[in-house]
Amino acid sequence: MKTAYRQFQNVLDQLKQEGLYKEEQQIRTRQGSKIETVEGGGCLNFCANNYLGLAGSEELVEAAKEGLDRWGYGLSSVRFICGTQEVHKQLEKSLAAFFGMEDAILYSSCFDANGGIFECLLKDDCAVISDELNHASIIDGVRLCKAKKYRYKNNNMEELEKCLQEAQDARIRLIVTDGVFSMDGILADLQGICRLADQYDALVMVDDSHAAGFVGKNGRGTPEACGVEGRVDILTGTLGKALGGASGGYVCAARPIVDLLRQQSRPYLFSNTLAPSIAAASLKALEIAQKDSWRREKLEENTRYFRSEIQKMGFEVIESTHPIVAVLFYEAEKANRAADIMMQQGIYVRSFVYPVVPKGKARIRVQLSAAHSREDLDRALNAFRQLAGEVAR
Repeated sequence: MKTAYRQFQNVLDQLKQEGLYKEEQQIRTRQGSKIETVEGGGCLNFCANNYLGLAGSEELVEAAKEGLDRWGYGLSSVRFICGTQEVHKQLEKSLAAFFGMEDAILYSSCFDANGGIFECLLKDDCAVISDELNHASIIDGVRLCKAKKYRYKNNNMEELEKCLQEAQDARIRLIVTDGVFSMDGILADLQGICRLADQYDALVMVDDSHAAGFVGKNGRGTPEACGVEGRVDILTGTLGKALGGASGGYVCAARPIVDLLRQQSRPYLFSNTLAPSIAAASLKALEIAQKDSWRREKLEENTRYFRSEIQKMGFEVIESTHPIVAVLFYEAEKANRAADIMMQQGIYVRSFVYPVVPKGKARIRVQLSAAHSREDLDRALNAFRQLAGEVAR
């Protein structure tokens, strides 16, 4: 074995010793509120981003089949070389219209979308100001650009203002935040961010991956929920969560921004676009999200009920109205053991420990869906109730 391989194995062994090594669960079924794993058998799924319950739905499967029949398997290259199919342009137009923006551009994932923005738009005479809890894709994307970098504490508007003051000489100032911080389930203070952006002539970018399609009165995400529609300059998101659960990401923005991304954004220029079957199914998912308001209403009802009941048991939960429910155990060993016990009871949840969350902030992240019945929720709550006696908090 080469020396480097032994070093890699040492790292893996250390991860296992620290309880940070994760095995992937293999499932035999479509994604949904009920799944069957290879090792554990049937269980209720409380760790998917399937907020509207669309993943695995027959409507999307049929739309994908029709897309496959009409448009084929793929384009075999990137769009500026091999061309763009009508279905992709139609999806971009529909996304822009839904989110109230001038234009949109598709990426193979939101990770790629966030990775392709900053280097393209910001040069060394610009500044990017980022919330400390932003998603890894934003962190990595920011690293790629030469702009001066600032970071402020989560949702701390005083620190954000200080960063803006320090960056006053920058040609372009861009504030970037998650719309929903995925480990905590809390919303960004977009009212405060947009107020400061107006005051200091800055652009605002929001990654709304954990809100698109279901947060806000009409499902248009955190800008709608926070009352700042029309004041966010760049909106990124994914088609891999509420909007179908497959893959794909997008940027919605003013037309000059989108046009510039088409010309210079490296993940767009050098990656194949979405498979046309996914684009076709995503169009159907967007249609369903707009017409089936009962899905959002059911999700909100499930969220209120679950949050209320689990707090009555004495578990510490990060306060929010979002269907991400972070149940704190603090110690990695306790969180890992709790997730194992829940799985033994047929409730599929995952523990999150350092480095995904800060040290001493280990948790189980419960994710609710419109597909969960009241019986599903009660079964999960009963498992937590039994857990309370087995894992000291």
